[in-house]
Amino acid sequence: MKKPTWVVDKERAKRAAANETVWLFGLHAVRDALMNPARHKLRLLVTRNAADKLAEAIATAGLEPEIEDARKFSAPLAPESVHQGAALEVRPLDWGRFEDVCASGAGAPVVVLLDRVTDPHNVGAILRSAEVFGARAVVAPRHHSAPETGALAKTASGALERQPYLRVTNLADAMVSLKRMGFTVLGLDGEAKVTLAEAVAASGGRPIALVLGAEGPGLREKTRETCDQLVRIPFGGGFGSLNVSNAAAVSLYAATVAR
Repeated sequence: MKKPTWVVDKERAKRAAANETVWLFGLHAVRDALMNPARHKLRLLVTRNAADKLAEAIATAGLEPEIEDARKFSAPLAPESVHQGAALEVRPLDWGRFEDVCASGAGAPVVVLLDRVTDPHNVGAILRSAEVFGARAVVAPRHHSAPETGALAKTASGALERQPYLRVTNLADAMVSLKRMGFTVLGLDGEAKVTLAEAVAASGGRPIALVLGAEGPGLREKTRETCDQLVRIPFGGGFGSLNVSNAAAVSLYAATVAR
């Protein structure tokens, strides 16, 4: 019996995901990945200078490095990549089920959801803030979001190895699941009447999910409708707009430290 097209597509996607690899680069990102026992490591390309600097991490990982000529570094990286003489091919991290991480994972009962935030530098910076403030996870849709890449890892400065970054099929469905878990879902919108601090104070100590949209278009209509409430970060100057990674940092502070 012939398999339905959707089954064939699903199996093909699963095989592709199983074969997917990522090249991490830069001393910090490579060192943290080497030290992460959960990270499946495949190839390590380093210059002699970088190998000396990463000696402890290389020994911990037990991975035989391939020594490269600094003038002819052969890792398949974009020309503008600042690799510092180190590149590591890895499998993407598997953090487990979305529901398990968000409901009972480590960290404060705070989750960040990203709606079409595609810039890896923004996502990397958000992962750093999420780790600093102890958020349970950063969540983004599989499509129209920044995938796990070397550029993201370098900006995250090691946070990618420690801060769960979960990719889901449908962001609105994930928000509904969080509501079922008891989260109050707050969407950031510069035109909202209620401030983030007011909404967090009124949450009664319930877990908080912060939803941030891409710079410019902001939250999609479906995302806005699925939020429990739209909130804003108040501003005192004439220019009332924050970069999405800065907005995430301010929001995480309000939902954790200043709660």
